[in-house]
Amino acid sequence: MTPEEILAADAAHVWHPYAALPPAVPPYLVESAEGVRLRLADGRELVDGMSSWWAAIHGYRHPVLDAAVTDQVGRMSHVMFGGLTHAPAVELARTLVELAPEGLEHVFLADSGSVSVEVAVKMCLQYQRAVGRPQRRRLGTWRGGYHGDTFHPMSVCDPEGGMHHLWRDVLPRQVFAPMPPADHGSTPDPGYEAVLVEAVERHADELAAVIVEPVVQGTGGMRFHHPHYLRVLREVTRAHDVLLIFDEIATGFGRTGTMFAAEQAGVAPDVMCVGKALTGGYLTLAAALCTAEIARGIRSGGVLAHGPTFMGNPLACAVANASLALLRTENWATQVSRLQRGLRAGLEPLRPLPGVVDVRVLGGIGVVQLDHQVDIPAATAAAVARGVWLRPFRDLIYTMPPYVTDDADLALIAAGIGAAVTAA
Repeated sequence: MTPEEILAADAAHVWHPYAALPPAVPPYLVESAEGVRLRLADGRELVDGMSSWWAAIHGYRHPVLDAAVTDQVGRMSHVMFGGLTHAPAVELARTLVELAPEGLEHVFLADSGSVSVEVAVKMCLQYQRAVGRPQRRRLGTWRGGYHGDTFHPMSVCDPEGGMHHLWRDVLPRQVFAPMPPADHGSTPDPGYEAVLVEAVERHADELAAVIVEPVVQGTGGMRFHHPHYLRVLREVTRAHDVLLIFDEIATGFGRTGTMFAAEQAGVAPDVMCVGKALTGGYLTLAAALCTAEIARGIRSGGVLAHGPTFMGNPLACAVANASLALLRTENWATQVSRLQRGLRAGLEPLRPLPGVVDVRVLGGIGVVQLDHQVDIPAATAAAVARGVWLRPFRDLIYTMPPYVTDDADLALIAAGIGAAVTAA
């Protein structure tokens, strides 16, 4: 098919994320990718400022990850996980337990981030039933969050300002505290601490669990909150036998400057969800990790009745193992620290531009917030014209580049964001 034929067929048949059919603006046609660059069918090259939705942390066509996939294809691409097991899945589970906060000992492998949140919620609901608290079937969270697009995850996304407000009348009604202050680098607010404690205490008898994104609220607004609020949640949930879930799908594997964002608070949840960067962006895979206490509770009442067809897919597990090994050998902390310095240097000069209300950087995340909704087609086209791929949303133009992005390409990303701000 010619590029023109591909785009015509795309418009006729293909549904893209968060889009109508056909989309209002045709997508850019990617022909190949290598390193940190996407090659378009028309010959242009774009530095990927998004890591393909935060997943391709090592860039594209990494020889170690390519070799892991090729080697595993020669052994087996897939085998059902019911009644069978295999080395890539077992190795991955063991590595995740080694990397995760202390106490998270058991790993449920899932297809995607949303599914891992579904599994985490199911774990908590089933645990509460097993220990004699069946009335605890609601979830607590704070506003401004995002946890995925399937139904229970949608129910704990912000019901007013979030993208899933359309479904408020059919989703389970959960308990929402106000969104946390965006005060990562300053002193935590004791007034907000009291609000969190009061919300959990008031609903403790009906809450199975509290679920939050630690330190960074991603798709809900790219807001950075103080780690202290995670410690507050840990103390109050433990005091009232409410379970605590950390959604580290976006923040896990180094993106915020620590392997997991929870480490900045020095606390461990009862359940943790990971995904996105887990396979280095090669294949879809996620996981829900839980404590031994939760596993024992569920076992006392039966089995965890969840089993995706592609659970523990050997290809995905093999490349995840290779990706996690790369993180350890290539000094991810130094890479992310360099990203943080480069993003601060490149984005801070944009603060005085008309319409800019905030510029913020944490780890490998750089955000420019505007005082109006972004004209997404115009902003995207402006960045593409500067040789950069970005995906703005709402009032935000942001970047989460691959960890291997060098200083020159970081400067190019910052220039692309500046162009997008001007065009937005």
